[in-house]
Amino acid sequence: MNDRNVTGHERTAAANRVTWLGFGVNLVLATFKMAAGIFGHSGAMVADAMHSFSDFATDIVVLVSFRLGSKPADDGHKYGHGKYETLAAAIIGGALLLAGSGILWSGAVTVWHSVRGEHPAAPGGNALAAAIVSLVFKEWLYRRTVALGKRINSQTVVANAWHHRSDALSSGGALIGIGGAMVLGERWRVLDPLAALVLSLFIIKVALEILAVSIRELSEEALSDEVEAEIMRIAAACPGVSHPHNLRTRRIGPDIAVDIHVRVAADMRVDEAHAITSKIESEIRRRFGQTSFVSIHIEPEVYAV
Repeated sequence: MNDRNVTGHERTAAANRVTWLGFGVNLVLATFKMAAGIFGHSGAMVADAMHSFSDFATDIVVLVSFRLGSKPADDGHKYGHGKYETLAAAIIGGALLLAGSGILWSGAVTVWHSVRGEHPAAPGGNALAAAIVSLVFKEWLYRRTVALGKRINSQTVVANAWHHRSDALSSGGALIGIGGAMVLGERWRVLDPLAALVLSLFIIKVALEILAVSIRELSEEALSDEVEAEIMRIAAACPGVSHPHNLRTRRIGPDIAVDIHVRVAADMRVDEAHAITSKIESEIRRRFGQTSFVSIHIEPEVYAV
């Protein structure tokens, strides 16, 4: 569940901590897996290592996006800098797509050569060990990162977590392929690249989902029907308000922006109308986060059309 009470500073600090942790784990694992893949004659493990190296780029994107996105609103950015996080999620999604496509291509080429009788070299035990170690650590890193991303309501951190999960899946595929090739013999060495090929499809699927969410946010798509209905209920429940309408919503990084019109009695005093808007704003921010952007337009009932 999202923690709406976390401050911007706490949010950035938490994201930085988990990202630096991932950076360190990726450095060790990528180096280990590359060496194991080369000396263990495992194409799947080499591809897995390249995937881990690509994680460095996404870790840097996360760190930079939070540094930029945590800046307060200014004259040039009245709604803050939250879109940097959305842009970062899109970049990570693109990196995942490239990584998945590269693994798909490499696996497909190796499988094709195997079908033609050109069997890949037998993978060694060090490649198998590397796959096991990578699977354990990357799945642990995924679970820790995705939990933090959901808690601080960051699509960027969640996307980076999926980069870790895709690495774990790639290692799992390599484990199946390497183990199968070692146990079943030469004819089954194709399991190594075949496993990498199959897992690459899942990586591509996740990448496309992350890209779709990011593109919808960057294109100013409205919030879900359920969220908009809840906002309308909050406005309608405020005493003195009638017929909330013209609701417009969008997401700005971790925050939401709400623009809504409400009608009040034509003879209501200005201070009373202001108190109503303040109450609605307070309720929306209580439900969706204190940094939400809320704009409420008051209309007199006598002029309603």
